[in-house]
Amino acid sequence: MIPLLSAEWLKLRSVRSTWLNVAAVVVLLALCGLWSFAVAGIWDGRPPAERVRMRAAPPEYPMSLALPLCTGVLGVLAITAEHATGMIRTSLAAVPRRGRLLAAKAGVVAAAALAVGLVAFTAAALLGRLIVGGRGVPEFHRPVGEEVPWIASLCLLVVVSALVGLGLGTVLRSTAGGVAAVTALLFVLPTLVTTVAPDPWNERIGRLLPTSLFAQLAGRTGTLLDDPLPPAAAGALLVGYAAAALAAGALVLARRDV
Repeated sequence: MIPLLSAEWLKLRSVRSTWLNVAAVVVLLALCGLWSFAVAGIWDGRPPAERVRMRAAPPEYPMSLALPLCTGVLGVLAITAEHATGMIRTSLAAVPRRGRLLAAKAGVVAAAALAVGLVAFTAAALLGRLIVGGRGVPEFHRPVGEEVPWIASLCLLVVVSALVGLGLGTVLRSTAGGVAAVTALLFVLPTLVTTVAPDPWNERIGRLLPTSLFAQLAGRTGTLLDDPLPPAAAGALLVGYAAAALAAGALVLARRDV
């Protein structure tokens, strides 16, 4: 299995789109820095009485919005790039057990997404603390006991997004279709549920979506949900998205000609 994982890692890092995703992460980190500067400026411009009540989104907020989409696209391209070039035939000739091939891709994609998420979110949080400094913005000075579960839940979201992208890319065999499906799951569907579904179904359905589950996993829904899921249930359901997508991909890959 190790040679297969090494081969998949070589494929992933040799594709130009992988490095474009890395560049996007650097841009997102810069946006996190700009957001922190903005928060510091707002703090400095307020009188002391208002500073006590000031609240702001955490420093990793811009990263949390877009990084799951970046890793989702990475997962899609991990399989659709081979379909586009015809290299998938070579891969399947070298590894006739198609489930084994998909499992290797999933392992490499998950590891890459986890590494990127851990570095990116930690860097964004540290950068925010550095820029805001001693200003008393609570979201920029959370205790380590609160920060670690929050970053861990964000990392799980980016890993799940990557694996969902891989599964959907395997099913659809289309980069455009896979990216559109991941975008719909992460952004379009939550917006539609919030704006179209009537009460209380908007909350009942919305809390089951990936972009809501990670906050429930960390126990940080605030006033957004009246009846959040227990963290264990939220985590299990979030992982279930990845499992379902990969299972669908494995089934389709095993039953169809390439």
